[in-house]
Order: sequence, then structure tokens, then C-alpha cells
Amino acid sequence: MKISTRGRYALRLMIDIAINGTERPVSIKDIAKRQDISDKYLEQIISALNSAGFVRSVRGAQGGYTLALKPEEYTAGMILRLTEGSLAPVPCVDECPSPCDKIDNCATSELWARLGRAINGVVDNITLADLVGWQKAASGEGGSEHL
Repeated sequence: MKISTRGRYALRLMIDIAINGTERPVSIKDIAKRQDISDKYLEQIISALNSAGFVRSVRGAQGGYTLALKPEEYTAGMILRLTEGSLAPVPCVDECPSPCDKIDNCATSELWARLGRAINGVVDNITLADLVGWQKAASGEGGSEHL
């Protein structure tokens, strides 16, 4: 399983808003500049985050985006599933598994099931607040360097 740039950038975008959007909304243009990501690409990602209710849009000259919830109320899994879809390593262990003729006689099905549980266990137990803390530690409390 590989996380796409969309998933990685969504996490970076949410971390940036959590760090820089505590006092006023953060513009996509500012996030794009700090993160060195195309603002057009970030607009696509923020649209999905906004539709899901993860961020709030504030209009006007000082507009931008703020988090809809506290950082500790988001998990990495929530953000990744929104942008990536399923995080299952193979279709037969997805929440809506694809039918597989070999499931009853498959030595690897247990491997995939355990791998899926491990992935979910990690991403569902790391919050946006954790990621913000890790980012601040990595950047020496500056908070606005590249993630």
C-alpha cells in the first residue's frame, strides 16, 4: 500500500492550518507557499476537506480556512480515508470486501487481515494534534517550515 501525494498533502495542509490558523483563517496561497505545493492542487484537496466538514471556509479579504474541530478530534486515518479511500492492503480485507473464490483456502488472507488491522491501528490512534506536536518538534517550534 502506498499513500498518494493527495493523502500526504492533505495531512500537510491540515497540519499547516492547525499551526497557522489559530488566530485567523489561513489562505490556500499562504499554505502553498509554505509547503511548496501548487495552490491549484491544494484547492482540490481543500474542497474535499471542506465538503466533509473538516475545515471551514471564511470569505472576505482576510478569509481562508480554519479547522472545524480541535486538532485532537481528527485522526490521521480520518484524513487519509477521505483522500485515499480504503486503506486496506488488498481488496479481500476491505470493509466491503470483493468476493474471492480462494478466501476459505488462502494462507495469505490472515497476513492481509493482520496488516490491515496494523495500518488502521496506527492511523486511527494518531491525531492531528500529535502531528502538530511532531512538526513543531521537527522545526524547532517554528511551525511554519516545510512538513
